[in-house]
Amino acid sequence: MKHVAFLRAINVGGKNKLPMKDLAAMFEAAGCRDVVTYIQSGNVVFSAPAAVLKKLPQTISQRIADDFGHKVPVVIRSHEQIAAVVRENPFLKAGELEKALHVVFLADLPSAEAVAKLDPQRSPPDRFTVVGQHIYLHLPNGAGQSKLTNLWMDSKLSTISTARNWATVQKLYEMTKP
Repeated sequence: MKHVAFLRAINVGGKNKLPMKDLAAMFEAAGCRDVVTYIQSGNVVFSAPAAVLKKLPQTISQRIADDFGHKVPVVIRSHEQIAAVVRENPFLKAGELEKALHVVFLADLPSAEAVAKLDPQRSPPDRFTVVGQHIYLHLPNGAGQSKLTNLWMDSKLSTISTARNWATVQKLYEMTKP
């Protein structure tokens, strides 16, 4: 089964430079197979045994810190989880334009209490819906204008998050198909 590792804040805005060939080599050294990176922003498609998969976020994060000096969270999803994200997007089902859609991948399942405390009016006209370990975003003015940031979500939900636009999510879904 293929998985995707989403790394947060890699090669974004000239910060946290990390060549994708080096990143792929880290995954291979950790015991992963069929490693392929997608675009320069820290998306890695791979296969791995369960024992490797369990330790992989910490292993890769530590290796990046050791080799590049960057503290980079790593969030992993299976093909089935990515397929569910694609199927369940409530904004896509409502007919919203794909270019305004994003998905936030959470490292941990947030508590219902924390989700209930999120302010839906934080960044109008932006909207969000939390479904399990994912937050679907509708950002009609673009991600750069939104106050629905990773740091805000992390602080409110007590987890680590990383976001991708809908086109990237769809491409990663295609890349993980058996």
